[in-house]
Amino acid sequence: MWDYLKKSNRPVAIYGMGNGADKIIDTLADYGIKPVGVFASDDFVRGQSFRGFTVKRYDELKAEYPDMIVLVAFGTFRDEVIGNIKKISKQSEVFAPDVPVYGGGLFTKKYANEKREELKKVYNMLADEQSKRVFENCINYRLSGKIDYLFDCQTDPKEAFDNILKLGEDEVYCDLGAYNGDTIDEFFSFTGGYKKIYAFEPDQKNFKKLSKKYGEKKNVFLFNSAANDFSGEIGFLTNGGRHSVASDNGEKISACSLDDVLNGEMANYIKYDVEGMEEKAILGAKQTILKYKPKMLISAYHRTEDYFKLPLLINSIRDDYKVYMRHYKYIPAWDTQFYFV
Repeated sequence: MWDYLKKSNRPVAIYGMGNGADKIIDTLADYGIKPVGVFASDDFVRGQSFRGFTVKRYDELKAEYPDMIVLVAFGTFRDEVIGNIKKISKQSEVFAPDVPVYGGGLFTKKYANEKREELKKVYNMLADEQSKRVFENCINYRLSGKIDYLFDCQTDPKEAFDNILKLGEDEVYCDLGAYNGDTIDEFFSFTGGYKKIYAFEPDQKNFKKLSKKYGEKKNVFLFNSAANDFSGEIGFLTNGGRHSVASDNGEKISACSLDDVLNGEMANYIKYDVEGMEEKAILGAKQTILKYKPKMLISAYHRTEDYFKLPLLINSIRDDYKVYMRHYKYIPAWDTQFYFV
């Protein structure tokens, strides 16, 4: 996609503002491309500026540059926003560039060729045809920026809970990255009950919401800590949302390994959505994985290398897991998950 944009010499417009737009504009600069403007959905245009551009409406920028290429620079699962993107794509060529949420590196053709053997190993580990379809489509999306690849492979989360995880009412559930309790809500909606729940959430604002909802529940243990490969302190940048993240530049907060928290006790389902710290959190649960072989859901989209590094890491700990992959309604491919059972 990046090479195509450079060769086309057509005007490029950015749809959206924020961190994603910053990363896309910076990457375009690496390819010698300067956007012609930034636009937002009509309801968000209030004369503001972003990166030196006055933020406009789509129709305003389209009138100035009829042949412009549109780059979607934000994440969404909302039907009305996706509908608007589809509407724009009927009038303009649209891409949703894949830039990593955390870390560096782009999933380019060169990168894919360099990691070819690792990618092939993971593809061959996948346990069903839908997983292989998701893997292929997500790679094709990351290379091309074409969102139709994502629409073509998305399923409903209920399918994975019903057909892959098959959880019951007596699970010991470890929610690593519990946010405000929404994933515990989802867990309850599919199981109806639990034996124990251990929930980690490092962001204080999120943790207050989590505590208000689940702090008084029996056998629910809440930790205002980051899931990590050791117990101690780490730097942390907080924003009160989903994307608070570990950082050397942040304030010091508590971090715990799941192995230390469980202290040899059983867990039979672990969910990992820890904003780019999945590798460390997995290593912090190595003994639990070895001893109990818990079912696992692991987010696969925070870092460029997650598609191969995380499943190969689990395979190096235990090689008897069945591995599945699913993508749910989201642009870009943020809601993409590995399942290990």
